[in-house]
Parts: sequence; C-alpha cells; structure tokens
Amino acid sequence: MSRQQKQRSHVDAILSVALIALATLAVNAGAQGWKPENPIEVIVNCAPGCGPDRVGRLMAGVFQTQKFVDTPVSVQNRPGGGGAVAQTYLNQFSGNGHYIFHTGKGVLTNHAMGRVVAPYTELTPIANLFGEYIGVAVKPDSNIKSGRDLIERLRKDPAAVSFGIATSLGNTNHQGFAGALKAAGVDVRKTRNVIFQSGALAITAMLGGHIDVVPVSVGSWVPHLKNNAVRVIAVSSAQRLPGFFSGIPTWREQGANSVVSNWRGVFGPRGMTAAQVAFWESAFQKLMETPEWKNEMVTLNGLSEFMGAARLKKYMEEDYAEIKAFLVELELAKK
Repeated sequence: MSRQQKQRSHVDAILSVALIALATLAVNAGAQGWKPENPIEVIVNCAPGCGPDRVGRLMAGVFQTQKFVDTPVSVQNRPGGGGAVAQTYLNQFSGNGHYIFHTGKGVLTNHAMGRVVAPYTELTPIANLFGEYIGVAVKPDSNIKSGRDLIERLRKDPAAVSFGIATSLGNTNHQGFAGALKAAGVDVRKTRNVIFQSGALAITAMLGGHIDVVPVSVGSWVPHLKNNAVRVIAVSSAQRLPGFFSGIPTWREQGANSVVSNWRGVFGPRGMTAAQVAFWESAFQKLMETPEWKNEMVTLNGLSEFMGAARLKKYMEEDYAEIKAFLVELELAKK
C-alpha cells in the first residue's frame, strides 16, 4: 500500500468514527429530549360518559392543570366493534407519540376471537394503570347463598342457574365467573347464559327475577349495595377489596383458584420510539400520584396497579395465552 493510500485509509477511519459518534449523540439527544409538540389525543373505545371516557377526561384535565404537558389534550371517542374501531383509528398514526389509547384486557380478547384486523402486538405498551374486578351478584332473597354454593349446584348441573352477561360471551364479565367455575370443576360449556346489551339491563333483568346471577365490574354494584338490593357472593380479585366489598370473599376463598382483572392501561400506535414511551411512562406515573387520580380510584372501586412498558408487554403475552386457551375450550375462538 502506498503512502497516499495509507493516508486516505487513515482519514476514512477517522471520518467513520466521527460519523458514528455524531449519530450516537443525535440518538441520545432525542431519547433525552422528546416531549409533545402538537395537540394530544386520548382515544377511548366507547361513547361519552362511559367508564374509560371518564378516566380519559381525567387524564386530559390533570395533564394540563398540572403542566405535565405543554400542549392541548382532548378525548376522542371511537366506539364500536368492542374496541376495534378505536384501535384501527390509532394505527393510522404509526410512530406518532401524540396519540394515546386508554384500553385494557379487551384488546387481548378481541385478538383471540378474531374481532380485529390488527393484532394487539401492533400496539405500543406504555403503562398499566389500574385493575377493575368482577363482582358476581344475586337478589337478596336468592337461594344461592355464596360462591361456594353456586359452584356446588353447577357441578351437579351446569345449567341449574342462568347468568346475565353484558354485551358478549368471552368478555371480561364472562371470564370473571366462568374462569372460577372452570377452575372448580364445572363444565362451563354447558352453563346457561343470556346476553344483554349492557350491564344495567342485565342487572334490571335479575332484579325482576328473569335471570339468577349477574357478573359485572364491582363498581356497578355500589348503588345497589347501598340500597340492599343485591348480594355480591364473590369477587374475582386475588384478595378482598376495600370499602363496600371488604366483607365479600374472593373466588379463591371459596374453592376456585381464579383471578380475573379487567386491567386498564395506556398504549400508543405501533412504531413509537423508546424516547416517546419513556416520556409517557413518566407522565402516567406522575398522574397516579395526584389526588384527582386517587379519588377517581375510590369512585371506580379500582386498584392502582402500575406496570411500566416492559413489564406490561410481558404481562400481556402471559394473559393472552390464558385468555386464548380459555376461549378455545369454550369454542369461542379458534386454535
């Protein structure tokens, strides 16, 4: 190699090192400095006034009043398809950190049941925020005395009582009791289920004596418990819940090793950067420390259960495997 060639090779090597260093600095600067610069949309999969809408509007309000962000925040209601419409809307904005989807376990169920075109894996997990649990209730004068009593009846005859399920088979309300019954040895393929358009309609039917048992989120039972209009015989949490539910045993306490959480988190569109995820993960941690958030959890009877992006991703994989197996056994999903 000539002297001139050696010099050129040396210069090329220096330039290569310099370019790599500049690229690294650029990446690090982006990772440390990303923050929203445009208006932010919090997307929810139901109409104004629903539970997720209420939480989404709390997020929007606190983010602005506490100056967690410097840009306007609005809530976009995209109901329909059990969350499929909202997810499709979100995925138009690939890589855009200004769009946040407040949803939860339903995205896994939708995927398992083939209700959505885009799988849940195309969402970017940011954080899990809280868990809602399912309370199973009967009329005060029902001859079903407890969750254990219900299990014993259904072991003998899976069609002995009727269940009112809000919106569809396979959803979290369904999983909240059928998972426990299955764990206790009941053939849940033979239970007698009646589908209603909402939890309120299912509860009305039960109070009118048209069905025997209703499983819905525990928060839905609070006004009825205040009026002594129902008896909640089991909750789907790992341990007893506070407040109105402190005296109500879990399924585990009654011989059924089952926990079902209708967990609720936040997601971005596919393709978000690590810097964008880190910004929002930190913002939602701050949100959960505010009095507004803590008061909302009391109102919803929810339990704050923060998980960061990496942990949430792993948890979703595990939860999806369980949901899929459950739905396949009930012939509600294909293998």
